[in-house]
Amino acid sequence: MSAEIHCVTVESDDPYTLATWWARVLDRKLADDDVPGDPEAVLVAPGGHGPDLLFVEVGERHGKGAFHLDLHAAEGTRDTEVARLRDLGATVVADRRRPDGAGWVVLADPEGNEFCVCRSPAERAASA
Repeated sequence: MSAEIHCVTVESDDPYTLATWWARVLDRKLADDDVPGDPEAVLVAPGGHGPDLLFVEVGERHGKGAFHLDLHAAEGTRDTEVARLRDLGATVVADRRRPDGAGWVVLADPEGNEFCVCRSPAERAASA
């Protein structure tokens, strides 16, 4: 037997606004009953496959999160995805790209939660 991931939970000051931002990043939809001001908001996994992303309102946060999301471009390259995310309001925290094409870029969402953008599967295959 094994467990399955039901959802990944993200602590937030404003769950609806942050979930809306991530919906644009991931091309996901908010749950039908989510409205501004709710203490939680859910990004539903496409087709019910994979974990949902649950954004919950928290008071004071203590310390850095124990994990973060690693993303790659569904289409295109890491660099075009980083540019798209910056246009949506993400900020670059650290650039870990290497001259050989490997590496990643660390970004932060509008509330400062860090995530990484890695090379796309096509980029990894081309360098193999």
